[in-house]
Amino acid sequence: MTLTAGDRVAMLPAIARMRRSSDFAVAVHGGSRSGRPLVSGHLLVRRESREAARVGFVVSKAVGPAVVRNKVRRRLRHLVRGYLPSLPGGSLLVVRAAPRAAAACQADLAADLDLVIRALLRRQGVVVSQ
Repeated sequence: MTLTAGDRVAMLPAIARMRRSSDFAVAVHGGSRSGRPLVSGHLLVRRESREAARVGFVVSKAVGPAVVRNKVRRRLRHLVRGYLPSLPGGSLLVVRAAPRAAAACQADLAADLDLVIRALLRRQGVVVSQ
């Protein structure tokens, strides 16, 4: 696939990315957790916040070398982008890749991520549509 200057690649907006370690810590320690074999997640819904929902990714060295970690992170970012509208404003979502995510097909990664995000939203009392 070759991109030209006029092509637009849909990606996770910069405003929706979590970058500060303090945000990661708040989400991991204060939110609910759900896990599957390929990914786990932590979600903290801050109902008083008027900020946009933000998502952060944790892909450790156990997943593989830098090239593999970056590929897994890109794949997860692509999948999470579709869940942004269903996340309440002010939410902090941390998605952690398991080492098996590196060898997983996109469909399996998407299925595990879907189950994790739905479970997290249910635990936070957010109505999840089918």
